[in-house]
Amino acid sequence: MRSSQAAVIHLKGFARYLVASMLLHDTIGGTMTSTSATAAPGSAGRATGWSHPLFALLLLALGVRLAAAVWPNVMYPDEIFQYLEPARQMLGHDSILTWEWRTGIRGWLLPTLLAGPVAIGDVIAPGGTGAFLAARLVVASASLSIVVSAWFLGARISRVHAIVAAFVAAVWFELVLLAPHTLGEPLATALIVPAALLVTNGPSPRRLAIGGALLAFAFVCRFQYAPAIAVLALGACWPRWRNLLPLVAGGLAALLLAAVIDLAHGVVPFAWLVGNIEENLLHDRAADFGVTPPSAYLGNFLVVWSAAIMLPIVAIWRGWRHAPLLLAVALVNLAFHSLIAHKEYRFVFLSVVLLILVAALGSADWVQSLRAKPGWRRWALPVVTAGWALLSVALAGASEAMRDYWTRGVGAAQLAAELRHDPQMCGLALYNVRFQLLPGRDRLVGSVPLYVLAPADPLAELILPPLLQATSPAFNRIIARPAAAGDLPADFSRQSCTHVGIGDACIYARSGSCDASVGAPFVINDVLVRMGH
Repeated sequence: MRSSQAAVIHLKGFARYLVASMLLHDTIGGTMTSTSATAAPGSAGRATGWSHPLFALLLLALGVRLAAAVWPNVMYPDEIFQYLEPARQMLGHDSILTWEWRTGIRGWLLPTLLAGPVAIGDVIAPGGTGAFLAARLVVASASLSIVVSAWFLGARISRVHAIVAAFVAAVWFELVLLAPHTLGEPLATALIVPAALLVTNGPSPRRLAIGGALLAFAFVCRFQYAPAIAVLALGACWPRWRNLLPLVAGGLAALLLAAVIDLAHGVVPFAWLVGNIEENLLHDRAADFGVTPPSAYLGNFLVVWSAAIMLPIVAIWRGWRHAPLLLAVALVNLAFHSLIAHKEYRFVFLSVVLLILVAALGSADWVQSLRAKPGWRRWALPVVTAGWALLSVALAGASEAMRDYWTRGVGAAQLAAELRHDPQMCGLALYNVRFQLLPGRDRLVGSVPLYVLAPADPLAELILPPLLQATSPAFNRIIARPAAAGDLPADFSRQSCTHVGIGDACIYARSGSCDASVGAPFVINDVLVRMGH
């Protein structure tokens, strides 16, 4: 534990050093070097401190991200069961242990980093909600690195490009949607984008080393981003291959720290990486969660962006010359993930962010073109930024997929809040309701015993209704679908219902105490072992 705490302290110090080095090397009031053939004098503007547009844009970005953080949606079960539950386990609490952690195919870096916010949240607001919210606030704040990087990348061209790029990064709905979620993809992206800023445009050895460290940490967060990271590293060093030395040195230092964190948890460094590749490549475990064709991500873009997809495409066509390497990284990442059979939209979040940044740079060219026309000088920038904002708001809820992302897990959070504040609950059973749909052990039951009665359990598959009757003395609360109400013991009555997953789920309660020994074989972690989950 002491080693992992020391690692967290070193990471926090590294983050402070990173921010300082970025601001000192490329000062807010200074001139940036263009990524194109010529630089724009005074591109970053002369305003400094609190009056600088970047500060206002960061406040805007922080505001919308804080709102997203407090909204209790859970887009993917992984954000709870792969990261927050292990973080709670580190702190000595009971947690739900999934098959990925039992087989050792997850690394300890992210749970270690999240353990601090989880502990602080528990102190401020015990009961699980504080830990959940604190972790989301930290992750949402980390996503501001994308906004800062967008400003400086745009400032290499002109002040207008800086403003437009940072504004789009601040308000674009996909960036806001993923920002607070404790997942590897948004965290890795929040490291890769500033790394792209640091390692390009004539970087110093110090910038290359820091950028290499960020890329290595991003690799640990989401190792499937390795091809994209390689393209960025090689593209940044070509043809000055000597730049690889400090970049690789920084990366090795970061990997060493990640290895120390693994050792602190008593596991072989990066054994999780080998195991993950073995499970998913050789045993094809990921296919159990769904398989789609290589064109699936293109279909996702069409669903999410609908007919409005033509606007970003045209803007990307206009802006790619400003950031050809970013576009290459985005396309390589998209192509690589298209070859993986199991697909989720979050997997290509890095590509989404980079494509939007390139599109923002292209739309800044439109601002400059409009300003050359009579009567447009004052209105060009407001019109283009307002267009981005309106398009973002419209697309945020235009598709069923987006509406589902925004509301997924909200009903489960309502049920969990009701149960967690129920002083009479002495045991809870999930009756044929997937645990992945619920917001983690602590937010659901705290230290109260949690049981699972599921048809996939070899001990229960043929006798589920009578088994519920036999084990009911172990619990006085049940979460079940309304259609299963007939299976429940007669002394359980329905309390409240809400939408969870594919339909409604309800709390059923009885009065009286619990005898935990009756349900001992069906505590959640023992059931998950039998089911292979």
